Amino acid sequence: MKKLFSVLLAVSVLATAMASEASAAPENKRAVVVEKNVAKKKIVVRKGGWVKGRRLSASDRSRAASVDYRRYRLSAPPRGYHWVRIHNSFLLVGITSGLISKVQIAR
Repeated sequence: MKKLFSVLLAVSVLATAMASEASAAPENKRAVVVEKNVAKKKIVVRKGGWVKGRRLSASDRSRAASVDYRRYRLSAPPRGYHWVRIHNSFLLVGITSGLISKVQIAR
């Protein structure tokens, strides 16, 4: 009787140890889910339609022709600015920054 009792006790101890290991295993092996949100930047390029405060791009600067403001009866540009003509528009542009300060359409 003592042998049977000791064998049953040993089996129950082993069974509980195995059950606790089986229940602990899924907690240690958790699946990690990583979501990546990638935002694509949409770039809109507008041709013409000059607006005060907009920066003149390098390609626009290369095709812009400097003009004599007196010939076209434009106001004198302040220091650091100059008048340029692109197609049918006169733009008062900062020399170093390229920011448009004033826009006048030729008639």
